Amino acid sequence: MASRFLPALLALTLVAAPAVAAPRVDTKAKAWVAAVVNRIGAADRAAAPGRGGPVTLRVRIAANGTLDGVEIEEGAPALAERARRAAEAAGPFAPPPRGLLTLEGYTELSFPLTLR
Repeated sequence: MASRFLPALLALTLVAAPAVAAPRVDTKAKAWVAAVVNRIGAADRAAAPGRGGPVTLRVRIAANGTLDGVEIEEGAPALAERARRAAEAAGPFAPPPRGLLTLEGYTELSFPLTLR
């Protein structure tokens, strides 16, 4: 399950570390991203089981946890609408950790998701 949200975690603000050490991701941020990805995946399975495949989503989530946008970056056109509906059905989310918010008050995640 961790491999489903790892790319999104790498896109987040990373904790500064010495050049020889691997970057560390804040535990609270990691848990929040995992919850977002898992809720979207669960919303898809509940609403539209059937033929699936991989898609890459970009979601924009406001400071209050509402979904502020969904883009399909990669994936078959037939899966794009299904992935969009799953993201919309999964919200609202818990508010993002403060460290993940931009000055404009949102966070954006890009991650692969396998629709089943």
